[in-house]
Amino acid sequence: MSRAGLKPIRTRYLGGLKPLFSSMRWIKWAGVLAAVLLIVSCFFPWIIIESRQLVISGIETEGSNYGKPGYFHILMAAIFLLLSFIPRVWAKRVNLLMVAMNFAWGVRNYFMLSRCEAGDCPDKQIALYLALLGTGMMMIAALFPDMKLPEKESRESGVGSQES
Repeated sequence: MSRAGLKPIRTRYLGGLKPLFSSMRWIKWAGVLAAVLLIVSCFFPWIIIESRQLVISGIETEGSNYGKPGYFHILMAAIFLLLSFIPRVWAKRVNLLMVAMNFAWGVRNYFMLSRCEAGDCPDKQIALYLALLGTGMMMIAALFPDMKLPEKESRESGVGSQES
C-alpha cells in the first residue's frame, strides 16, 4: 500500500470550539470530579438527629424546616459542568460567580445543619463534609481555568510613540 493517497488526520474545529477532551488540564478534571462528588453526596445522609429519629440528606429533609438544600447544589454543579466546557472568557467569569454562590451555599448548609438547637446536637455524617469539600474543589478549579487569552497587537507604529 502506498502512503501517497492518505491524508493526515487533523482535529477540526467546529464553530471555533476545541474538541472536548484534547486540551483539558488536570485541574479541570479535578473540578469535574468535585462536581460529581457534590451531586452524589447530596443523596447520602448529612446529619442524624437521634432525639427526633431523623436522617437528613441534601434531598430528603422530612420532619425538619431545612428545605431541600441539595437541589441548589445539583443545579449549580450542572451549570458549573456546562460552563467548564465552553472555551469563552464570559463562560469562565460566569462560572466563577456560580461556583462562589455554590461555595457560600455549602458553608451555609454546614453551619445551619450542624448547629445544636435546645441542647440537641445532630451527628454530622461524612456526606456533609464531602459536599463542603466538593464545593471547595469546584471553587479552586474555577479560579484556574484552562483558557488562553488572545494577544493584543503591539503599538509600535500607533499613536503615542514619540520619536524625535
